Amino acid sequence: MDNETYTSVWDAVADTPGQAANLTARAALMREIVALVQENGWKQADAARRLGVTQPRINDLLRGRISRFSLDALVNMAVMTGRRVRVELLAA
Repeated sequence: MDNETYTSVWDAVADTPGQAANLTARAALMREIVALVQENGWKQADAARRLGVTQPRINDLLRGRISRFSLDALVNMAVMTGRRVRVELLAA
């Protein structure tokens, strides 16, 4: 049995490099948004109101359910916190 080594867990579970990049970006945005919610001590209902989503969506976010969020939705949520989102292309 051959062992494969991956740069990230997303490289291991994704079918294509594009999917891995999308998952990596979504995970990073989710971590940042969750950190903002926790740092501000927002309850789920408060966070939902501030981020323009429902409380069940915040619950999904806090539980790390990455499959339930598109990159677009996460960018919109991040912007609702008053933050800017920047995309950076790095050499492979």
